[in-house]
Amino acid sequence: MGVGTITWRELWHETAQVLGERPQARWLCETASGAFGEDFTEELDRPATERMVAHLDAMVARYRAGEPLQYVLGHWAFRHLDLLVDRRVLIPRPETELVAAVAIERARAASGPVVVADLGTGSGAIGLSMAAELRITGTTVWLTDASADALAVARANAAGVGRAAANVRLAQGSWFDALPDDLRGCLDVVVANPPYIAEGDPEVGSEVLEWEPAAALFAGAEGLDDIRTIAAEAPTWIRPGGSLVLEIGHRQGAAVRRLLESAGLVDVEIGRDLAGKDRIATARIHAPG
Repeated sequence: MGVGTITWRELWHETAQVLGERPQARWLCETASGAFGEDFTEELDRPATERMVAHLDAMVARYRAGEPLQYVLGHWAFRHLDLLVDRRVLIPRPETELVAAVAIERARAASGPVVVADLGTGSGAIGLSMAAELRITGTTVWLTDASADALAVARANAAGVGRAAANVRLAQGSWFDALPDDLRGCLDVVVANPPYIAEGDPEVGSEVLEWEPAAALFAGAEGLDDIRTIAAEAPTWIRPGGSLVLEIGHRQGAAVRRLLESAGLVDVEIGRDLAGKDRIATARIHAPG
């Protein structure tokens, strides 16, 4: 693409012609320019610098080579947050926004101070949304992940929740093992988007296989290994009456229900996503009386 007096309007047009995708072309131009939304609109008739054009060219090349747009941009929207995302973490998806909404609703229903945990947090999408949308006073949100790289991304994203970042705690480890022992039996809500894809699943796209972290995707022959672990340990960590919220695969509703009930959880429900597919498993810890 040309440099010199070329404007962002012209660059947007050229990029859209190259990609055949006008919205994606705008997002790339916004990122290259550093101006977003209405600010980008005000920049349309101003010239781009040589460095900005070089940045745009590099992003277009990566996108045309098959890299997911979210990784090319380096950020992606999730509920009310704009999250840093790269190959260290899964790309935040609309289905997971529904999971976050359920977890937030459950946490809001708790009385008194609220302690929640987002296990396997990745970019921090769910847990940081909870921190941002729950009350500032009396809320503690734990973000855990076995991956130090993922926690580094979540830590960077915590800055995006402003004052609520003071309520966020990060810990490295596998599922509940990452949490301090004094939280046993004290958590009001535990939420997780664990790996739930069966190894060798033919429905997984090549873009996902090539670019996204396998450790965050696959969980054994049935895709249930990590859900089984979380379900078994949940009654030890969640207070009586507290909730477990899980994202699950679209064919796993019946199997996950059996796992949760076998682990002693009650009020098990399988919720559906906007496409009408099984996506959210919720359950409670039995409260005597």
